[in-house]
Amino acid sequence: MYRRSAAAAVLLAAALTLTACSSGGDKAESAAAAKAKPPASSAVPDPADTPATTDPSPEAKPSGPVVPDSKLTPKTGSFTAQEKKYLSGRVPEKMDPAAVLQSGQESCQRVQRTAKRDKDAATGAVITGEIAGAKDAINLLCPEQKPILAAAEKGFPEGPRTSPAPGTYRALTQAPNCTWEAKGKDGSILASGPETPPKAGDKITAAVPAGTAEFNSTGCYAWLPA
Repeated sequence: MYRRSAAAAVLLAAALTLTACSSGGDKAESAAAAKAKPPASSAVPDPADTPATTDPSPEAKPSGPVVPDSKLTPKTGSFTAQEKKYLSGRVPEKMDPAAVLQSGQESCQRVQRTAKRDKDAATGAVITGEIAGAKDAINLLCPEQKPILAAAEKGFPEGPRTSPAPGTYRALTQAPNCTWEAKGKDGSILASGPETPPKAGDKITAAVPAGTAEFNSTGCYAWLPA
């Protein structure tokens, strides 16, 4: 029996929210965007919608029995070739393929709507996994968002990272509590920052020297090459 993830339950609630928002047309979406704060101004940038989609979660393919590709048909209409490719090996037995497809489509919608307001926020949400299953969804269902995916693949989330490539990176947040340090193999601190407490709105960068064995950061959300 396919076990629903905790995240999937939350995602279903957001699916209902998306449906309600769409009925309001462009005015409702414009109002929502106007109320939203720029993601880069907070400690943890938020994508346009809450992290939610329908059940099951698009993050990973099920480990149990799945619907054979030959039986991937919706109750009404038909799937496109790309939709079938996305669904292949992803639909648990006795699950409606359309529901699984919808979860991927909602991931695409979240990337698109977030990128429209703040590309860095969308990129960060893909890097951190905040938008679940974004990679497969973008590649197969919304290829127009591939620039966001390409940018995300060059970055990494906050936290410990071993053997980072030397260079300068920028944090995808402007939060004043973002701090970082680069350590050598012997545990000595080679560099750290910011050198002075950043002010609200300041861009935060990290210069990672050659020979860094571990780069660690907190409050920085995600990093991209500067």
